[in-house]
Amino acid sequence: MSERYDCTDPSGRAEGVPAAAGAIRRGEVIVLPTDTVYGIGCDAFDANAVASVLAAKGRGRDMPPPVLIPTARTAQGLATAVPDYAQRLMEKFWPGPLTVVLKAQTSLHWDLGETNGTVALRVPDHEVTLELLGDVGPMAVTSANTTGDPAARTVDEALAMLGESVSVYLDAGPAGEGEPSTIIDCTGEAPVTLRLGAIPQADIDAALLPADDVVVGDDTEPSDEPAGDVADEHASEPADEPAADADADLGAEAAGAAPEPTADADTTGSWPEVAQEEHPDPLAEVPAPTVGDTVDEWHDVAQDARPDVTADPPDRATGADPLAPIAESPDAPTDTHATNGGAPTQ
Repeated sequence: MSERYDCTDPSGRAEGVPAAAGAIRRGEVIVLPTDTVYGIGCDAFDANAVASVLAAKGRGRDMPPPVLIPTARTAQGLATAVPDYAQRLMEKFWPGPLTVVLKAQTSLHWDLGETNGTVALRVPDHEVTLELLGDVGPMAVTSANTTGDPAARTVDEALAMLGESVSVYLDAGPAGEGEPSTIIDCTGEAPVTLRLGAIPQADIDAALLPADDVVVGDDTEPSDEPAGDVADEHASEPADEPAADADADLGAEAAGAAPEPTADADTTGSWPEVAQEEHPDPLAEVPAPTVGDTVDEWHDVAQDARPDVTADPPDRATGADPLAPIAESPDAPTDTHATNGGAPTQ
């Protein structure tokens, strides 16, 4: 039976966040708030759980979810060759309604769906979700709704659509403004705007100037439809047509073919438990994961490097999206990670 926690109350939040973390570690699915819309998500490294998220929404592998992460540094472990312009965008707009599509680390043992070798990432601007991400690490998150329906902006709306397919509902009151995240393809030499959302093009341009030229895609007018599958990447007011929901996953489709997941890969492993205080990053010297690394192996290295003090959550690297909140209603990740045309939802 699903559990619901009132995170607007300190005691409810104190119970709810650990309960959600436990459910995630058991491979279950939860609903969580974001700064855009509510998202449905799970451990990004648990392929079975990701499949459950897609099934709950009535969606296929061709619409992979974006990935929500706790800090910008986490992106370095999940993506490869992060361009300088992408770094500037992340520094300027994270946490917030920006989803970036990057080339995924090929050494990571995960299976988000047909991502074409990319991943949509976002750091949401919501304290409850950031607390959870700091505990469990990267989560595959897409807007909390069934395909073709508007993204949920309240837990009641999410519950009505998703019911018992979700183990834990974290209720933090009405979500954001319902406007999806802006999605930028950062897989090439210059950034490409895949979808305009909460962040206008003028602000993107200002953050990039004078070094980069921004290429604006065809679909750059702000829209009420989710563009990806990121729990923000949880997008804006979803359209009444199923196609709008699919938008949230577009980010991944335009990229190259995604690497085949390793069947016997160890996708378990807990996110290191560290406090989210303002302290120097203890993992600054930890090397990025290499081919063959598992989540647990990388964590062993990180554990040795971390001093016995509180620090920013380390990046869970072992090798895509939603942060897409790429485009679907919650600034959830976003889901299909597209480069050159695809965009996640959220």
